[in-house]
Amino acid sequence: MLDDLSLPLAIGLFIASAAVIGVVGTRLASIVDELADRTGLGEAIAGAVLLGLATSLAGIVLSVSAAWGGRPELAMSNALGGIAAQTLFLTVADLAYRRANLEHAAASIGNMMQGALLLCLLALLLVGRFSTEITIWGVHPVTPVLFCGYVFGLRLINQAQIDPMWSPARTMETRVDEPDEAESRRSLTRLWLVFVVLATLLGLSGWAMERSATVISDVSGLDQAAVGVLMTSVATSLPELVTTVAAVRRGALTLAVAGIIGGNAFDTLFAGAADIAYREGSIYHATPDSVSLWIALSLLMTGVLLVGLIRREEQGPGRIGFESVAIIACYAVGVVMVLVGGEGG
Repeated sequence: MLDDLSLPLAIGLFIASAAVIGVVGTRLASIVDELADRTGLGEAIAGAVLLGLATSLAGIVLSVSAAWGGRPELAMSNALGGIAAQTLFLTVADLAYRRANLEHAAASIGNMMQGALLLCLLALLLVGRFSTEITIWGVHPVTPVLFCGYVFGLRLINQAQIDPMWSPARTMETRVDEPDEAESRRSLTRLWLVFVVLATLLGLSGWAMERSATVISDVSGLDQAAVGVLMTSVATSLPELVTTVAAVRRGALTLAVAGIIGGNAFDTLFAGAADIAYREGSIYHATPDSVSLWIALSLLMTGVLLVGLIRREEQGPGRIGFESVAIIACYAVGVVMVLVGGEGG
């Protein structure tokens, strides 16, 4: 089917998929923002669960199908490269919000908790990678812990928002997560229906984009790690970029940051799902150190982001925060290491 595409058709499909993602992604951000207000979920939880889940559909399909097909390196590099790429996208959103540093304006207990949860889940992936290679019914013990940890973390985040023991200082540039005053004429049922339709379109577009990117990468001769980190992870993460920038332009700053951090926390489950799909043992031990490197880079980038959320620098270099500059540097170093490693192999 799509694997037999010629290079010109693959490029055309890639561009067409990107266009669909651009239009649908922008629309999805507004729907999730309204659902956050109408359901009482709040932007942090809605961004993490609804926006994060919808924009991650393409990536999880790719990782699971790659693992099932016996390509663990591609499955894991896509998941981990996507986390790093999406963290990088926050710097783009920071550039799009010119009034102040995005991490200053969007500081919230929900985003802080989401970041801490992400650090824990990434650390679990490293535990799986460097622990004893054992499996139960073909699944490493870290995998169920990963899923349980995610669910428990969401529960803690929700409790922290209901009864917060910490809150960021209010400034002139702080944007508080408050429901819009304007009443929507759309019913809640219709909002959910539109959300499901748009999420499905994003998933299909991301799948088609991944197929086209695979054909393009075959011609380039890049190894699976480079393909996963530099191509498929970025391609399937484009919805996050579009929806994050769209949320910033709508003034839903907490939603924008939560969509990335919460989406990244959800994306760690790609590895768990891929481990279940991989039938040749523990997927954590089937991936090389060049892929595990991106777990460490994602930990570093998330740690820097949390420091930025705590420090809350109002204006930094180039009117973005110091954390954005550091995240760009971390990602650039990672890309260089992948390219150099690929050439060395």
